Amino acid sequence: MRLAVLGGGGFRVPLVYGALLRDTAKPRVEQVVLYDVSQDRLEAIRHVLRQLAAGHDEPPDIQITTDLDTALRDATFVFSAIRVGGLAGRTADERVALDLGLLGQETTGPGGISYGLRTIPVAMRVAERVAALAPQAWVINFTNPAGMITEAMRHVLGDRVIGICDSPIGLIRRAAAALGLDPARVSPDYVGLNHLGWLRGLVHDGSDALPGLLADDAALRQVEEARIFGADWVRTLGALPNEYLYYYYFTRESVAAISGQTRGESLVRQQDDFYAAVRARPGDALAEWVRTRRLRDESYMAEARDATEAGERDAADLEAGGYEGIALALMAAIARGEPTSMILNVRNGAAVPGLPADAVVEIPCAVDGSGVRPLATRPLPGRFLGLMQQVKAVEQTAIEAATTGSARLAVEAFALHPLVDSVTTARRLLDGYRARIPELAAAIPGSS
Repeated sequence: MRLAVLGGGGFRVPLVYGALLRDTAKPRVEQVVLYDVSQDRLEAIRHVLRQLAAGHDEPPDIQITTDLDTALRDATFVFSAIRVGGLAGRTADERVALDLGLLGQETTGPGGISYGLRTIPVAMRVAERVAALAPQAWVINFTNPAGMITEAMRHVLGDRVIGICDSPIGLIRRAAAALGLDPARVSPDYVGLNHLGWLRGLVHDGSDALPGLLADDAALRQVEEARIFGADWVRTLGALPNEYLYYYYFTRESVAAISGQTRGESLVRQQDDFYAAVRARPGDALAEWVRTRRLRDESYMAEARDATEAGERDAADLEAGGYEGIALALMAAIARGEPTSMILNVRNGAAVPGLPADAVVEIPCAVDGSGVRPLATRPLPGRFLGLMQQVKAVEQTAIEAATTGSARLAVEAFALHPLVDSVTTARRLLDGYRARIPELAAAIPGSS
């Protein structure tokens, strides 16, 4: 099998390749083609991958290219993790909002809308080239904001594009571990949108173990999300929220915590140092990557943990891995016909009552050689459904804005978001993002 990795010069690509090295079942990926707009980054990541492969028998062949069609041609799977505008775009996503007193975050709130507006036109062109050159390929999308981008790409690829995220499985793994349960033997009742969801139940041996977890102070302290949100609030909700809901439930605290250096500004320095070090000492590429990855993982959502005194991330949890395992499990289930269940970003249909049928939602799905089938969920209470409906309306408005180039619709998307407090502010957001991000200015050229 041939795997095309879009955004192949990205820092997290070695996680995917490492998962492929550990996969010995047949059929397996025999060739990995890395595509990126930066030749320098491709060369750096190829050094890391070759050092990862040392000592492995018949590791997947590695090819690099800056030509999209070359990467896609004859691909069995396409893994998309592109970042339109690079980390400079991310820092602008965060900083423009913060300068207006709003949440400055990569995927949540106005920053996520900005990211989506400039990414959707590129993602649509990718989808069109996949349809032309590899129509039987499955596209696994990790490009953020993952739900919005997956929904946009569905307009071209239909069910052959599937969005993934590692936040839900991390939450489930932590909840199960706090109860002393094997995460592989629990059935989660999880429902939401990408970066906006709740774990409402955790069935083990026929009974729901989540109420027992919510009632147990000591067990809750072992779950990072419970430490961040507080035991009283998760009990009030009757569920464990996805970590990104901190930005909705504790908005003022979030803005205050990240008003200094943003996550994007921190990563710019980390990654610039990494790529420069690999260029200078290619023989140390893997060691540099391991060191930088540790810094990156430890600082993930640090502002929320610092503000709530939730403590450091659990070392075992860091080692458990994330999206690379999900991507590999999804590929294995489809390519080998190994039935499994996973939480994925897929078309809703009738799975989540109260949301449009064409909306992409993040829910448990059955996966096998025929593809992905979303599983029905229990009806949502208003306190969850209302927020999902509003954010989904924002996402769908942003998709229409990006595909038509409409500044009016872009302003509407910003103004509808629950973390934006006025239409005037929405207009200022669009103006600020267009001034700082050329790719967004090109995607939304008209007057608001």
